[in-house]
Amino acid sequence: MSADATSPAERYAQARRLRKEQATALYGFRELYDFPFDPFQVEACKALEDGRGVLVAAPTGSGKTIVGEFAVHLALNEGRKCFYTTPIKALSNQKYADLVKRYGADKVGLLTGDNSINGEAPVVVMTTEVLRNMLYAGSPTLEGLGHVVMDEVHYLSDRFRGAVWEEVIIHLPESVTLVSLSATVSNAEEFGDWLDTVRGDTAVIVSEHRPIPLWQHVLAGPRLYDLYTDERHLEVNQELVRLARAEFQQGGGRRGGYDRRRRGRGGPSGQRRTYTPSRVEVIDRLDQAALLPAITFIFSRAGCQAAVEQCVYSGLRLNDDSERARVRALVEERTAAIPDEDLHVLGYFEWADALERGFAAHHAGMLPTFKEVVEELFVQGLVKAVFATETLALGINMPARSVVMEKLVKWNGETHADVTPGEYTQLTGRAGRRGIDVEGHAVVLWQPNLDPKALAGLAGTRTYPLRSSFSPSYNMAVNLVDQFGRRKSRELLETSFAQFQADRSVVGLTRRVKRNQEGLDGYREAMTCHLGDFEEYAGLRRELKDRESSLAKQGAAQARLAAVTSLEKLRQGDVVFVPTGKYAGLAVVLDPGLPAGAGRPRGNHGAPGGPRGLEYAEGPRPLVLTAERQVKRLATVDFPVPVKALEKLRIPKSFNARSPQSRRDLASALRTKAGHLEPDRHRRRGGHSGAGEDEEIQRLRREIRSHPCHGCSEREDHARWGERYYRLKRDTDKLVSTMRSRTHTIARTFDRVCTVLDVLGYLDGDRVTPEGRRLARLYGELDLLAAECLRDELWEGLTPAELAACASALVFESRQADDTLPPRLPDGAPRRVLGEMVRMWGRLDELEKDNHLDFQREPDLGFAWPAFRWASGHSLEKVLRDADMPAGDFVRWTRQLIDVLGQIGDAAPEGGTVRATARKASDALHRGVIAYTATV
Repeated sequence: MSADATSPAERYAQARRLRKEQATALYGFRELYDFPFDPFQVEACKALEDGRGVLVAAPTGSGKTIVGEFAVHLALNEGRKCFYTTPIKALSNQKYADLVKRYGADKVGLLTGDNSINGEAPVVVMTTEVLRNMLYAGSPTLEGLGHVVMDEVHYLSDRFRGAVWEEVIIHLPESVTLVSLSATVSNAEEFGDWLDTVRGDTAVIVSEHRPIPLWQHVLAGPRLYDLYTDERHLEVNQELVRLARAEFQQGGGRRGGYDRRRRGRGGPSGQRRTYTPSRVEVIDRLDQAALLPAITFIFSRAGCQAAVEQCVYSGLRLNDDSERARVRALVEERTAAIPDEDLHVLGYFEWADALERGFAAHHAGMLPTFKEVVEELFVQGLVKAVFATETLALGINMPARSVVMEKLVKWNGETHADVTPGEYTQLTGRAGRRGIDVEGHAVVLWQPNLDPKALAGLAGTRTYPLRSSFSPSYNMAVNLVDQFGRRKSRELLETSFAQFQADRSVVGLTRRVKRNQEGLDGYREAMTCHLGDFEEYAGLRRELKDRESSLAKQGAAQARLAAVTSLEKLRQGDVVFVPTGKYAGLAVVLDPGLPAGAGRPRGNHGAPGGPRGLEYAEGPRPLVLTAERQVKRLATVDFPVPVKALEKLRIPKSFNARSPQSRRDLASALRTKAGHLEPDRHRRRGGHSGAGEDEEIQRLRREIRSHPCHGCSEREDHARWGERYYRLKRDTDKLVSTMRSRTHTIARTFDRVCTVLDVLGYLDGDRVTPEGRRLARLYGELDLLAAECLRDELWEGLTPAELAACASALVFESRQADDTLPPRLPDGAPRRVLGEMVRMWGRLDELEKDNHLDFQREPDLGFAWPAFRWASGHSLEKVLRDADMPAGDFVRWTRQLIDVLGQIGDAAPEGGTVRATARKASDALHRGVIAYTATV
């Protein structure tokens, strides 16, 4: 029906609906944007306007932040405040700039710990830690707070910082409406159920739709292959499958062991080229296919820098003259505050040259100002290729047309591990710029052993569960007890998402226990005996069997240890008897098979059988010649009982184990020398476990024989049901034990934390002591160590530079955990104090172990010398040269050190020198590159 054909009643109804819609805050908000909202955005905004909290889980780049910005809009309309929290300072800075553009600098503030701008504004952007600290301090800034946006809320699974998100969610006043924005997670409903429990009515809005379609590719040599051959992304490209199969066959059927850049020039067709393209080739190929700008993820800072250098050396240029001029102008404007003497040490000229050519690196080791310039130029289209580590994927607004994955393996801090489906989705989610691109592209570079089907599984997996990492800390405990007392604090912690998930797992275990109990009842009935209690009788038989097994294991372990010890005593020329196996019988030792440096003779008789210098994990592996002329390297499995030399036989220097004649002559000499000593091969020696003499076994056998059921004619039938009963009962007992361990886990940890604090005098029951109030102002992994240093006046009398050196141990963590050289330390007081801090940590570590805790990592002294030098006024060039540290790392650690010095200054006692010294140290650090650099 046409519009003209509508009835007056219908037109009236339409007009009423329009007037009603125009009266909503959402209507006015949508007018601020020049694009239509997606259904999930509209649904979430309507729920917010209805007064409900919302959890929005949607892919990267889908526009979740629209919902957060609507919360800002609502708060301003209602005359209330809105806090917009982010996990990292760079995101806070970026969001602050966005909101200032829309609402003006007078209405928007920024609090990141480093920056404090207009903190009493109606809209304040902050890191989540700042809001947590406000809640514990009861800050007056919280007055009038109506909405809190928690961007990247899936961060609560982060094992280092995730607890902060849960603390905020639990402690926010009930009157505050919470807006939680998350990447796509598979258990969004579970997280939403928890939010509903602790925050009240919460709408869960999940969208898996990408506004920009994402196409998956593999770049093999010069050719760009589609990973899938259908629009639904179900059918893997068979050309890629054949390519992988051909390379596998060319490699001799091996899936590993080679890493050549170019191979497979032939193949079944004689035309196939399956090599990993160079970084320059990749950018060239993407440029030809109009797939720039691109972000190439390289899981190494050094790799990112090397990629830029390779592009420079190749002569690659992606910008024309006018673009280069625009880049130069922006670079000079943004870096004008950097002193000229620092430009060289910061690598400014090389960095600027690459930018003018149109490419750059992006990683945490870069100066923050440099990173921000790269981000701005990339968004403007003046940088067309960025080589980045995965930190770029943490919500920073840098979408690209294409994302390139060099490898699908990354270093996770402990080992090289496969990229997870969640990580792959997060990284490739950057591909496709909304409003610019009609589609995004994810490109994986061909690598030896690439399996296209496995890649398709990685790209297609949609299971990314959100797991809580929440655990009570010492700082959290004193703050909670101070506000609520112990009992109420325990109850609050029981409402954490961690406990919520643990309780849900217990529900599943409970069901299994219930099913098992039904099975136990059936087995108990099946083994019923008219002569007596067969369950009791079966229990005795089970005890006997367990005891015999235990003794047998002990005996076997002791026999094996004795056998290994006896093998270690063997020397060349010893005649032994091999008790078991294919080579049982007399043998002469050619080589005792000891590891290097353990007394092995140096002679080499050309014996085959394995590499010399073998580091054994299973004991010595002697090389022997048997009486049957066979040469064999034996293992401990061939000696279940101890062995000893029966005779000594001289081995001629001319003996060669590869010569049949040499073997024949030596075997003959062996039989002549020791043939009369050969024992009976079938005789067992040393295998007796002593079980027969065990008193417990004797007792159990007596009770079994005297039990009424022992005489039952159906005893063995009943016993089979009894064995099933006890097997199931053992499994059920384990389930019950697991259930108990998961019940009240957070509260039990809190109790142990409070016990440590009681012992140390930070808590006295429900009372927080003066020392505890100092601890309440100290945040971080080593909060307790910092409080102990203050209480013991360990830092009294230090100069500002010396205190900076000592406090650095509280925040710094080396990237290389296995540094072999000890760190350089300032002489005098700092060296003494740092040593005492390590000893103090040792005492705290022992106390934690006594209470089954493990919170305080060992202090890291690796930043003490750079901190001391910088606070002493030395130049950036000298400090960075001595520190052997990228400028970005130096800035980040110094910023964190300034933050902890601020906490120390606030927490230090009034009467001492530390309070003033900490503030002077902070001022001394806040200069030069630190003062003019934006935070990260």
